[in-house]
Amino acid sequence: MGRDGRRRGAGVAAGTVLVCAVGMLSVPDRALAAPDKPEPRSTKRLEEVHQQVESLYRQAEAATDAYNLARGKQLAQQKTIVRIARDVARTKKEMAALKRQVGAMAAAQYRGGSVPAEWKLVLSDDPQDLMRGIDLARKGQQAARGVIGRLAQTQATLDRYADSASQEWVRLDASRSRKAAAQKLIKAKLAKAKKLESKLKKDEQERLRKLEERKARLAQEKWVGSGILDDIDGKASSAGKRAVEFATAQIGKDYVWGAEGPDTFDCSGLTLKAWAAAGRPIPRTSQEQWRQLPRVAVEDMRPGDLIIYFKDATHVGMYVGKGTIVHAPRPGRQVTLAGAGSMPILGVVRPDKTAH
Repeated sequence: MGRDGRRRGAGVAAGTVLVCAVGMLSVPDRALAAPDKPEPRSTKRLEEVHQQVESLYRQAEAATDAYNLARGKQLAQQKTIVRIARDVARTKKEMAALKRQVGAMAAAQYRGGSVPAEWKLVLSDDPQDLMRGIDLARKGQQAARGVIGRLAQTQATLDRYADSASQEWVRLDASRSRKAAAQKLIKAKLAKAKKLESKLKKDEQERLRKLEERKARLAQEKWVGSGILDDIDGKASSAGKRAVEFATAQIGKDYVWGAEGPDTFDCSGLTLKAWAAAGRPIPRTSQEQWRQLPRVAVEDMRPGDLIIYFKDATHVGMYVGKGTIVHAPRPGRQVTLAGAGSMPILGVVRPDKTAH
C-alpha cells in the first residue's frame, strides 16, 4: 500500500473512532446507566396487594380465635385434672381410714374368741346383760355394714375419678393438637403477609397505609351518612365506663396474636381484659363473645358494648361513643381508635346486659 493509501486508511480509522465517540456521546444517559429498578406499583396493583394482605391477616385472626379457644380449653382441662388429682388424694385418705376401721373390727372379733356373738348372748345368765348385748350387737352390725358400704362407695368414686381423668387427658391432648395446628397456620399466614409487604418500597408501604386509611374512612363516612348516629345515644353503665377507661388506656400498645396484656393485645384479648377490669368475665374469643353474650341492636348500643365484625365474627372492637371504637387492629399495628363503621359490622353484644 502506498503512502497515500496509508493516509486514507488512517483517516478512515480516525473517522470511525470519531463517529463511535460521537455515537457514544449521543446515546441517552439511561442506556449507559444500570438497569432500571421495577417501576413503582400502580394504585391498582397496590389495591391487589392490600386485598391479599388483608385476607391473610383475617385468616390469621380466624386462626388466632381457634388458637385462643383451644388454649382456653386446655387450661380448663388442666385445672380439671388437678382438681381430680386432689379429690383422688382426699378419697384415698378416706379409704385408708375406712380400712383401718375394718381392720380394728376384725381384730376385736378375733380377740373375742371363736364363739359367735349371738351364742354368747343366748348363754348369758343376766337378762339385762342379754338386752344390752343384743343392742350392742345390733349397733355393731350396723356400724360394720356402714363402714363396708362407705368403703364400696369410696372405691366406686375412685373408679369414676380415674375414668374422668382419662377422658380429660384425651380431651387435653386434642386441645393441644388443635392449638398447635392453629399456631402453625397463624405463623404461616403472618409470614406470607409480611413477605408481601416487605416487597414494597418505603414509599409504597406508605401509600398502602394511606390506601387502607382511605378505605376505612370511606366506609365510616358511608355508615355515618346513613343517619345511624342519630339513633345511637345510649349512656354507658358504670361497668361499661370502667371497661372503656381500661381499653382506651391501652392505646399505642402493639397487637400480638394470642396476647392478653399487659403490654400487648390481640383484638379479643383487649376486650376480655377491659371487661375483666370492669368486674365482668366474658369469653376469650370474638366468636365466643358473639355466640354467648347478649345481643343488642346497633341503634341501641352504648359505650362499653362490643361490636363484632365480619361474617365469621373474627374481629371485635369496643364502642366508646360518637361513632368510634377502640380496638387492636392486626399485626404490625397498635391499639387505636377507629370508626365504628370502618369494617363490616356483624352485630353488637353487651356483657352487662343482665344488670338491667
